[in-house]
Amino acid sequence: MTTYLVRRLLGTIPVLLLITLLVFLLIQAAPGDPTLMLLGEEATAADIAEAKARWGLDQPIYVQYFKFLHSAAIGDLGKSFRFGQPVIEVIEERLPAPVELAIFSIIIALFFAIPLGVWAGAKPNSLVDNVSTTFGLFGISMPSFWLGIMLILLLAGFFHLLPSAGRSTYGVAGSRETGFYFLDSIKQGNWTAVKDAFTHVLMPAIALGSNMVGILMRVTRSAVLEVMNEEYVVTARAKGLAEQRVLWRHVLTNALIPIITVVGLEVGTLLSGSIIVETVFAWPGIGSLLITGVNSRDHPLVTGLVLVYTVAFVTINLIIDALYALVDPRIRY
Repeated sequence: MTTYLVRRLLGTIPVLLLITLLVFLLIQAAPGDPTLMLLGEEATAADIAEAKARWGLDQPIYVQYFKFLHSAAIGDLGKSFRFGQPVIEVIEERLPAPVELAIFSIIIALFFAIPLGVWAGAKPNSLVDNVSTTFGLFGISMPSFWLGIMLILLLAGFFHLLPSAGRSTYGVAGSRETGFYFLDSIKQGNWTAVKDAFTHVLMPAIALGSNMVGILMRVTRSAVLEVMNEEYVVTARAKGLAEQRVLWRHVLTNALIPIITVVGLEVGTLLSGSIIVETVFAWPGIGSLLITGVNSRDHPLVTGLVLVYTVAFVTINLIIDALYALVDPRIRY
């Protein structure tokens, strides 16, 4: 296992280099001068020349790229043109919000998708199967922005049950040590802030996780159907084991490989955030930060964000590969 993981890590180095190079070239080729966009049209030629020299934009592209690689290798992603801060600090400020949203979206998706998929696969063509399949199709085909707007209109506008936007109510939250509102509120024993954070994250999590619910439910159903008639399942039933024990202990355990694969893919997508959901709920995520960087031609910010995305996806894939071996002892690396 260790040799395999080391080999996989070494294999990601060319991927990181290629992706950062492509992003670097694309943003360099994009129309618009970042110095003019940030300094304004009233900037003089001397101001523009000074800004380009300060940001290193007066150097050849290949020199800029190799300087970025050298800095990234020691953990320095450069300084944002727009925010005037190190890129790593800008990302650290925004990262807790999408991670928190992704965690709740995953919890909601697993809570609904796994039981529905198992029950649908265990009783094909039944009422449970038809209802679950319809529910899954609804989740897959429904646009997240439309669901978000409907949730705001109903739960916030009509019933006044949940707040319509933001991460917390002004004045409720205490000090922010980690940026994770739930964790900070729990550490401080501020249960009012915990409840407030939960009410703010609930609607965005439902809107963002609805698609994952549909996909995961259908994958779970298909995996369970494939396992239901295996010999070890028939043997377990012949021994007189309760149907629920057979279903959850023997069937689901052996159907986990495709489920884990889908969860891993969806986790990467959720971590990157949904720009539309972030916009609808005014959620300060990474997706909107990337759009800000692209619009302002903030080269270090865009390249740094893409690099962080890539590392996150690679890490998730490694974790998924390790889980394969834990779930199925037949898998050896």
